[in-house]
Amino acid sequence: MATVRTSIHGYWSSRFVFVLAAAGSAVGLGNIWKFPYIAGENGGGAFVLLYLLCIALFGIPVMMSEVLLGRRGRSSPVNTMTTLAAEEKRTKAWRLLGVLGVLAGFLILSYYSVIAGWALAYVVETATGTFSGVTGEKAGEVFTNLISNPQRLLFWHTVFIVLTMLVVVRGVSGGLEKAVRILMPALFILIIIMIGYAMLNGNFMEGLKFLFTPDFSKLNPEVVLKAMGQAFFSLSLGMGAIMMYGSYLPDDASIATTSFQVAMADTLVAILAGLAIFPIVFANGLEASQGPGLIFNTLPLAFGQMSGGLLFGTIFFILLVFAAWTSAISLIEPAVAWLIERFSISRFISSMICGVVVWVIGLGTVYSFNSWEKIEVFNGTFLENKSFFDLLDYLTSNIMLPLGGLLICIFAAWSMTEKSRREELKIKHEGAYKVWRFLARYITPIGVILIFLHVLGILEKLNLVT
Repeated sequence: MATVRTSIHGYWSSRFVFVLAAAGSAVGLGNIWKFPYIAGENGGGAFVLLYLLCIALFGIPVMMSEVLLGRRGRSSPVNTMTTLAAEEKRTKAWRLLGVLGVLAGFLILSYYSVIAGWALAYVVETATGTFSGVTGEKAGEVFTNLISNPQRLLFWHTVFIVLTMLVVVRGVSGGLEKAVRILMPALFILIIIMIGYAMLNGNFMEGLKFLFTPDFSKLNPEVVLKAMGQAFFSLSLGMGAIMMYGSYLPDDASIATTSFQVAMADTLVAILAGLAIFPIVFANGLEASQGPGLIFNTLPLAFGQMSGGLLFGTIFFILLVFAAWTSAISLIEPAVAWLIERFSISRFISSMICGVVVWVIGLGTVYSFNSWEKIEVFNGTFLENKSFFDLLDYLTSNIMLPLGGLLICIFAAWSMTEKSRREELKIKHEGAYKVWRFLARYITPIGVILIFLHVLGILEKLNLVT
């Protein structure tokens, strides 16, 4: 008989809502520019196929494992791992996996909020006509003036944190669920509107070619590692958010089916974003491989020169805000839930504490782009030449998330008993269960370790990749 636990925080009303919420957690600022750019530069359609393979081999098994742990424990990641370690008669040290996830999400939100604040600022800049007929030099000045002004960054950072906490403070059904029911459909609608605009005003065929023309000659070990890393990071794995959302998943929902649906929704948004952005880029003779600069320097220039650019530029930056917003509420939810469980305080007080602490840590990122730009930390170590923002980004993305994903797979596929795994996964087809177990036990951990070594530069030092 399966172990029955209940969540004190509430539940999603349906599997569909969980898919919306988890997809909202996965879809973020990176989906809007990073995936399309990486795909186009590394084989187009060939990279897309490789990425989908990596999603199947690495992303979905880790997601299933994380949701499995979350639903089994029915509490914050810290208490979930404490409970499951005791249940499976494993060392108490496994609770540190929960701590790692909560801390990673907390730190990521502290700088993510500042970057999301840029998008908020650009909604206003675009809507008020700042970019109408603007030159390339002027568009660059607008961005430079924004990030060099700590007061403006602080204002928009504060606004975004307040928006996030207004959702989180209302709980699972009253806040998180209502938000994703509105924001995720709205996000898809905005992307479709932008694609329609790109078809009419951009070089749509060139955008399709950039994203989907397969060039298998560009596939090499380096590109494979990029696809593996993108598949892992784009799904918000290893940061406690999916484990927390899994704890709210109804018992009768299929973990395998929902994980697959979340992965496909995340991938679909990334591809659709590429179809919305790159036709506009190519129609204006702009460079596609600029990362954040593409969004905050180049695209405003394009919108400023195009018919209807003021309206559709504003819609685009609202789209960015929505993508960031759905991610942000998932990043802070594990910490909020843990404080409620640990100190028996109200969700309001817990949310306020977490919001204030994230806001304070975010000040380091605010000043990293201006007043503290030349202040570096840990000089004389492998972390030298990194600002406060660079340090947080490096530690979370390159160390904490891959480590968290690896440990999640190890616990779910090795430390849990066969009985516990089968009870929670409820996979009726024996072959499907064995495929998940094999991937989670062997293939996925090897893949995550390779990602880990790659992002740390160890594979390059060993001359295994160029």
